[in-house]
Amino acid sequence: MRAVPLVGGPVELRGALDLETTTAGIMPRRLPAWTKEQYQNPSVYGVTVMPSGVRLVFRTDAHALELEVLTSTGQLATDPHPRPTGMLELLVDGVPAGRRQTPVGNVLRMAGPGAAQRLIPGKPGTIRFAGLPPGMKNIELWLPQQTPTELVALRADGDVLAPLPDGRRRWVHHGSSISHCIEADGPTGTWPVVAATLGGVEVINLSQAGNALLDPYVARTLRDMPADLISLKVGINIVSLTAFRLRTFGPAVHGFLDTIRDGHPDTPLLLISPVSCPALEQVPGPTRTGPDGRITALGDPADVAHGALSLTVVRAELARIAVARQTSDPHLHCLDGRALLGPEEADDLSDGLHPTAAAYRRMGKRFAAHAFAPHGPFR
Repeated sequence: MRAVPLVGGPVELRGALDLETTTAGIMPRRLPAWTKEQYQNPSVYGVTVMPSGVRLVFRTDAHALELEVLTSTGQLATDPHPRPTGMLELLVDGVPAGRRQTPVGNVLRMAGPGAAQRLIPGKPGTIRFAGLPPGMKNIELWLPQQTPTELVALRADGDVLAPLPDGRRRWVHHGSSISHCIEADGPTGTWPVVAATLGGVEVINLSQAGNALLDPYVARTLRDMPADLISLKVGINIVSLTAFRLRTFGPAVHGFLDTIRDGHPDTPLLLISPVSCPALEQVPGPTRTGPDGRITALGDPADVAHGALSLTVVRAELARIAVARQTSDPHLHCLDGRALLGPEEADDLSDGLHPTAAAYRRMGKRFAAHAFAPHGPFR
């Protein structure tokens, strides 16, 4: 087995906009380095190093590949084992060819959600894929969508070459945890990847669990990166964190869209409102998780009349904004998120908020059927 450079060589690391050098290797990050100066909340950094949609892409005639990684996962003091680290998935010529559980490395132990963390250092582990078909082939190694993963080494028993251009359009998506898809059964089971596969495009997933809040640095990132298609899924974090009221929400959406349009004036842009979430349909946030593990809204429904945001209000406002802008922006489209997962599917929300793995796959199929249809926004 020969070592293959992870930086400056033939391997492309797609889906990451920054590579941080660590003591173990390199850490993919899904926002540019300059954005780190523009937020204080550590959860933003934490979700950007969860590599949803990040994959290593190359060609090889090797029969076996090894990827050495160092993962970081959490463990509550009351749990006997660390949280699952997720799957590493191999695609050969676009076809699934194997999946492996990523090894447990560093463990961040805490008394409860949001509590101080104590690092239990771990060691890198190696995932091996053998018995690959003969001849030169296209390889994609997809990293686990929910687990920060430092890349230590890549090894192959054959030649490794850079991938060839395949002519696929680049779709850039930004959303919340419901687009990050931590609960998916693997990195290719997230709904954006399912949809991209069906639509024949290449997706870059800039979704940030708990942090889709119309942050200006995200808008500037979208403005400045190459994109043939763009989608934004807006609303659930804004309601659950009471980040805006009606007076400020509309201008923030307009400003976010204006910034993107500065770099992509004619790119098809699909604005998606929230999927169903019974707790927040009529009641504003904030939210908390109850003893049964399900989300509960703490706001006062009467405050909606005075400008508080529920999901119903957010959907109506996003639809209004889209209609108002379409006169001068014919490439802007809007989709009611309930078309991806509706109120009749509330049983598929494992905690009252996040879809199950099966529901994520269903959402991806529905998105593809809408967006990539002959008369769809991404046709």
